[in-house]
Amino acid sequence: MTTRSVILSRMKRLLWIGLFLLTTLGVRAQYDVAFTNYWALQSFYNPAATGLDGLLNVQAAYSMQMVGFEDAPASMYVGADMPVFFLSPKHGMGVGFLNDDVGLFKNKKFFLQYAYHLPLFKGKFSIGARAGLLQNGFDGTDLDVEDPNDAAFASNDANGTGFDLDVGLRYSYKQVWYVGVSAMHCLGPTISLGDDKIYEISIDPSLYLTGGYKLKFRQPQYALMTNACLRTDLQDWRADITARLAYDGEKHKLYGGVNYSPTKSVAVMLGIDFHGINLGYSYEMYTRGIGALNGTHELVLGYQTDLDLFKKGKNLHKSVRLL
Repeated sequence: MTTRSVILSRMKRLLWIGLFLLTTLGVRAQYDVAFTNYWALQSFYNPAATGLDGLLNVQAAYSMQMVGFEDAPASMYVGADMPVFFLSPKHGMGVGFLNDDVGLFKNKKFFLQYAYHLPLFKGKFSIGARAGLLQNGFDGTDLDVEDPNDAAFASNDANGTGFDLDVGLRYSYKQVWYVGVSAMHCLGPTISLGDDKIYEISIDPSLYLTGGYKLKFRQPQYALMTNACLRTDLQDWRADITARLAYDGEKHKLYGGVNYSPTKSVAVMLGIDFHGINLGYSYEMYTRGIGALNGTHELVLGYQTDLDLFKKGKNLHKSVRLL
């Protein structure tokens, strides 16, 4: 076996050890971050939702995971999408940025996405695609190993970039229910790190199945919002089931609910909408591996407004997408 092969083998072993530990804790079974408020970040998990509501939709999320542990994972996402009115509201475009830090590993993603929406059976069928640039890095300056000259471990910053492609399909019916499927990392990119490109990170394709249903009550200001998400890279999987009671008042909107991920976690969430701005918070408690006090704090911030200049009463604020 060549020196290069030995180095690659040992580096991959290090990566697998790290992933195994994270999986054992029930936190991160796959490459992508699992936001508890996935239902509020639909265009992130499925590019087919880009520009779906005919509104400018700006979103941000920050997740602090495994609080209390040194070098615990932390993730930040910022994105925006809107319909392309000068072409047709059927076209939607968006941009986004993701920063995901996991210990000594730092992952970034910059992307552009597009979707086409077609009326179908009193609902709307959407197809979307996203092209992105992945930037992965490993900070070896803080690595404490027995042999500092071991070539299997980078002793400085090792970075690399790669092209990424995501696609998705979605169908929604009258703001009552929707179902979608998306594929992340379709090309299964392999990113080489370091100046000598001797370290590699391979990213497996992942599938996402999402859906939601809005259950209305006799009192029109109340509704039960239910959502579900199943994600898998065909090696591991995570499922989330969410239920939120929403109140739609004259001046503001409120919601509170719970999320359950089988064998992994239970979360509680609260949120408020006012003047087109949504602010939400959730706390996820892991049901295995670590204690309830070492869970995940997550904040989501959203803003929506109507930018169709050809409508009467233009630029009226709208409520943030809840379904």
